[in-house]
Amino acid sequence: MTAVGASSLLPVLNNHPHSHERFGAVEELERVLRAEMRGEVRFDAGSRALYSTDASNYRQVPIAVVVPRDAADVEAALRACRSVGAPVLARGGGTSLAGQCCNVAVVLDFSKYMRSIQSLDPDARVAQVEPGIVLDRVREAAELHRLTFAPDPATHSRCTIGGMIGNNSCGVHALMGGKTVSNIRALDVVLYDGTRMTVGATSDEELRAIVASGGRRGQIYQSLLNIRDRYADLVRQRFPRIPRRVSGYNLDELLPEHGFHVARSLVGSEGTCVTIVGAQLDLKPSPPYRRLVALGFADPFLAADHVPFVLEYKPIGLEGFDGMLVDFMLRKQLAVEDVKLLPEGRGHLLVEFGAWSAEEADLQAAEFVLASQSLAPQPHAQLYSPADAARVWKVRESALGATVFVPGEPHGWEGWEDAAVPPARLGSYLRDLAELMRDYNYRSPMYGHFGQGCVHMRINFDLESEEGIRKYRDFIDHAADIVLAYGGSLSGEHGDGQARAALLPKMFGSELMQAFREFKAVWDPLNRMNPGKLIDPIEVYQPEENLRLGAGYHARKTDTYFSFSGDHGSFAEATLRCVGVGACRKAGSGTMCPSYMATQEEQHSTRGRAHLLWEMLEGGVLKDEWQDEHVHEALDLCLSCKACKSECPVNVDMATYKAEFLAHYHERHGHRLRDYAFGFMDRWAHAASYAPALANLPMRLPPAASLVKATLGIAPARTLPRFASKSYQKGIARSRTTGAGERVLLWPDTWNNYFHPPALSAAHSVLASAGFSVETPRQHLCCGRPLYDFGFLKQARSYLERVMRTLAPQIDSGMPIIFLEPSCASVFRDELLNFFPADERAQRLSRSTRLLSDFLVERAPHYRPPQREGARILLHGHCHHKSVLKMNAEVDLLRATGAEVEVLDSGCCGMAGPFGFEKEKFAVSQTLAERVLLPAVRSASAETLIVTDGFSCREQIAQNSSRRAVHFAEIIAPR
Repeated sequence: MTAVGASSLLPVLNNHPHSHERFGAVEELERVLRAEMRGEVRFDAGSRALYSTDASNYRQVPIAVVVPRDAADVEAALRACRSVGAPVLARGGGTSLAGQCCNVAVVLDFSKYMRSIQSLDPDARVAQVEPGIVLDRVREAAELHRLTFAPDPATHSRCTIGGMIGNNSCGVHALMGGKTVSNIRALDVVLYDGTRMTVGATSDEELRAIVASGGRRGQIYQSLLNIRDRYADLVRQRFPRIPRRVSGYNLDELLPEHGFHVARSLVGSEGTCVTIVGAQLDLKPSPPYRRLVALGFADPFLAADHVPFVLEYKPIGLEGFDGMLVDFMLRKQLAVEDVKLLPEGRGHLLVEFGAWSAEEADLQAAEFVLASQSLAPQPHAQLYSPADAARVWKVRESALGATVFVPGEPHGWEGWEDAAVPPARLGSYLRDLAELMRDYNYRSPMYGHFGQGCVHMRINFDLESEEGIRKYRDFIDHAADIVLAYGGSLSGEHGDGQARAALLPKMFGSELMQAFREFKAVWDPLNRMNPGKLIDPIEVYQPEENLRLGAGYHARKTDTYFSFSGDHGSFAEATLRCVGVGACRKAGSGTMCPSYMATQEEQHSTRGRAHLLWEMLEGGVLKDEWQDEHVHEALDLCLSCKACKSECPVNVDMATYKAEFLAHYHERHGHRLRDYAFGFMDRWAHAASYAPALANLPMRLPPAASLVKATLGIAPARTLPRFASKSYQKGIARSRTTGAGERVLLWPDTWNNYFHPPALSAAHSVLASAGFSVETPRQHLCCGRPLYDFGFLKQARSYLERVMRTLAPQIDSGMPIIFLEPSCASVFRDELLNFFPADERAQRLSRSTRLLSDFLVERAPHYRPPQREGARILLHGHCHHKSVLKMNAEVDLLRATGAEVEVLDSGCCGMAGPFGFEKEKFAVSQTLAERVLLPAVRSASAETLIVTDGFSCREQIAQNSSRRAVHFAEIIAPR
């Protein structure tokens, strides 16, 4: 974000959430930070808004955001904060669910620069890493040696190791290898007072030597020793002996039987004690052969009752979920085909076995299936192939997305989502909790780590009225009593943060609470580390404070171009859809979020943009509403790929939000010449079709081409595509019907019609050979896709109205309309219905829209494409093809040619219509292309056929390699 003067900030709270002391030295803090750090220092309103919330119900605007480059930068940042008494909050991936990652503090974000594996020793089974590294990067490196970092929460694709340590994360395979605390060998930490030290397990001899050496380190160890000796018996008595005790500080790790392990005592301290700048991780063996069995019971309570039986067979993973979760998934159209693989039942257990040979894994699974049939009542059992197992795991991993924004359901929220009890008592606990929820008229799916007694929920709390908030607080008090009656922990995975901190006295009692305060004071005597969260010397924040919504909240009403019917007609409600889980911050696979993959910046993630839009409408930090430059800057690098609409667990639709924002933004800020040039490309292409040679002439003359590029702000390295010598429409007899079969309309999109007509000609031939009667419109028609990229929504709506008027007879008759360009087809599947949600003709047009491959599979089941036996095809999917339309039919037809087809997991090609041509976005465009696509193209053999349906994608390939990609239609055309 572009920095603004710190003098514009209001005074913010120092020291303690309930203190009357004010911290007003913001200008001095900014000056010192900028002088002492090499990393990035951000005091602007946009950055502060970005980091004001995490994945929880809470919101607190930070003082500033600091992005350190290394440990020395962290020390400098702490030194600066110390000079003015500013509190500090170290933050990982920002996916915390209990509010521990938002505070009125200087936020340290390690995820951009401090994300390396410094060493990995497979013999010693240890890795040294920086705190900002994402878990999946560690696991990928370890798996090369058949090792793993055992904890693997559902956020494994974006959670950072530092965040996992702060939170004591767990996940599916904590059953195999334990929580994070059990997998930490040593930590390199910096204290608020500037002390830097490495801590780990400590023998009695080492402990005596450290204490005798004196200094700050000796003082710390002596104080920890005193705490241990004073509270050891209470810790042994009061700490629940269950697999998932995450609540409180890990004072048990200081006991002699645990080796006075100082590093592990700091795990789960949620940034309230130290700042971690390095970690030594214990790596555990990772069985390479996995087998999955699913059991189906009549209800989730019976499934939970049988957890002890399952554990006898020593699985490496044991997950469970209820029928309501499956119902919600089907209602939201999530993993619909995968759900069909589940055995019959309303409560399911997923049981995973791991072994060092396929035979051993098969034997374990088979013995378990056989044994399960002796249970009464007998569950339905299903053993899966590895391919089907991946699909069933997808059902479990889609759980969070299934619990939020469910049609016909009130919103579900965290707040009581991860308590844990002894696994043997899980069924009884869930029955009692379900009864309590019925008493409060609450409901939620149940899912999670049944094998360790930890179950997740997302309950329909009312967090927008005083009565609803009182009811929420009353419920969690009673729920805590139930958990503690079963010998459980208030948190079994997500931490205490603010959501559960005030309930900890119930669990631990006053003496252990005093021990926790003393432990924090050893490390942070001034209470500057994430104050008010988890443990505080005075008083923690209450669960009902700092709510992002809160009593009296109402989603702001604003006039919009789109209907947002899926969000009750409210743009504000749409921006609230983001629940902060950060799936858009993954970088290893998929398409979402390309600009984050390129920049590693929160503001360029789907989550960051959604949060900024919400803040914009709230008007607290961002003051300029639709004209806010922070929001505009964040949206400027959005490629409108639509991947978030399908890959985001809650289907945030940033392409639509961007178009809506730009339409309002440009009501005051005029459009650039380039916007008109690219946005109305269909008009210029149509005009050029009358004299294409003349239209192409400027780009064939270097001085003229340079002038055009400079005038329009086009990257010098780009070449504008040439108009075809004859458009597709001019190359055939207009509106002439060919063939005698079912009538279909072949859509002459701007890109293939005016620039690459061979693709349309090939599609025409394919349809005719498949027995269809092919029509082509007489008039120039356009879906208006480029208009959305520049906020020309009035014009885009007009384009669609013209299409519906012109093609009314074909639309009303239900004639299939066949598209070649995925971005054009997506307009009629998506934007059309957002403009005209109740228009019957729009509904019919949307239903009639088909890509060529989908149409052939659905309506021509006997069609067989020409054979290409022995050929090799490299297939790259256009973003809209993958996200809105799906590619299964195209892959199946290409493989039906007999060719070997490799589908690239290449994400966005980076061109994205006009995006890749714009000078200021060229670097991002190239970064995305070089991530997977271009290396794959360059390494492909000369005989390999490169296929992609997106005109932009073909341009990106052509402009960065010697290869030329072709459209799917050209591959299957009759030869």
